Amino acid sequence: MSVTRKVRRFSSGVYDLGLHVVWCSKYRRPVLGGRVAQRLEELVRSKADERGWEAVTVEVRPDHVHLFVKHDPKASASYVANQFKGYTSRVLREEFPRLRSRLPTLWSSSYFAASAGAVSAETVQRYIDTQWERPRKKGNGT
Repeated sequence: MSVTRKVRRFSSGVYDLGLHVVWCSKYRRPVLGGRVAQRLEELVRSKADERGWEAVTVEVRPDHVHLFVKHDPKASASYVANQFKGYTSRVLREEFPRLRSRLPTLWSSSYFAASAGAVSAETVQRYIDTQWERPRKKGNGT
């Protein structure tokens, strides 16, 4: 999958931040199928829209969720993950009572988050390492 770079602006800078977030159902129970999975994807996308984020990819598996989301620079990885987990848990447990009866909570307390950008870590390292090799442009100040 190729993601086009979309740089966004805010009052004091520009950004292009992507985050891969994975979270699991409590006890890795396979409760995320059928209508629950469809509704979960809808909820993830609506929460992203509400926050001004972009849910690039949402993949719901029977016992876990993969999300690739573009978010603003003021939102930490933990904030992003917990926004999705908290909102989806509350709504899904209201709409599907069997989720309340089978599990004490819908999601496990942990999650995985990794930053994902348009360039690799090696590219960034090479750029930093070769700063002094490039000529400075007049009037640039950097």
